[in-house]
Amino acid sequence: MATTRETFDRMAPGWYGFRHRTIFQAELTALARRWQAGRLLNLGCAHGPDFLPFKEGFELHGVDISPEMLKMAQKYAQKYAFSVELARADMRCLPYAAGTFPWAIAVASFHHLGEPADRLAAFRELRRVLRPGGEALITVWNRWQPRFWSAGREVMVPWRAKAGTVSRYYYLFTYPELGALAREAGLTVLKSFPESRYRLPLKYFSRNICLLVKK
Repeated sequence: MATTRETFDRMAPGWYGFRHRTIFQAELTALARRWQAGRLLNLGCAHGPDFLPFKEGFELHGVDISPEMLKMAQKYAQKYAFSVELARADMRCLPYAAGTFPWAIAVASFHHLGEPADRLAAFRELRRVLRPGGEALITVWNRWQPRFWSAGREVMVPWRAKAGTVSRYYYLFTYPELGALAREAGLTVLKSFPESRYRLPLKYFSRNICLLVKK
């Protein structure tokens, strides 16, 4: 089976065109207003669309395990005229000193970590690089979205690339589990909520789980 890096390297050129704008525009724009300015870290930044709501007033940094995705992120930054510092890095071991960032986002990235110890390590690294009082938004796929009612907690989702079909690994979280993991890592949960496009009254069946945390 291909590694996560190999999978996303193969996906990068097609993904750049397919997901050219963030699907969390409302959520990220609201955070840009809330946070106003400062140094922001994007964990698992992929090709970079989640930077766009923060292009004014923020010092942007992004990490990803895939060098091909980082090439696309540089291309994206040039297209939309913003400056960003990019680094190839694993979310479980970040190349930054403790307390470097007041703000962070991790959009659709933590659910690609397969082992419980790896997920906890990534949360602890997020906490480590946040300043005291700093905040972060994490989004992951929800175990109880209707699409996965008959699936287990781990799924492989195909993506058709030019070189053939590749499969992405997802660990499917529940709302209570994601909050518990953040608290175990030493973070305070400020809010747990569905994506803005979700319109049903019960949040537990949304496609995505959004978690706002604070150090």
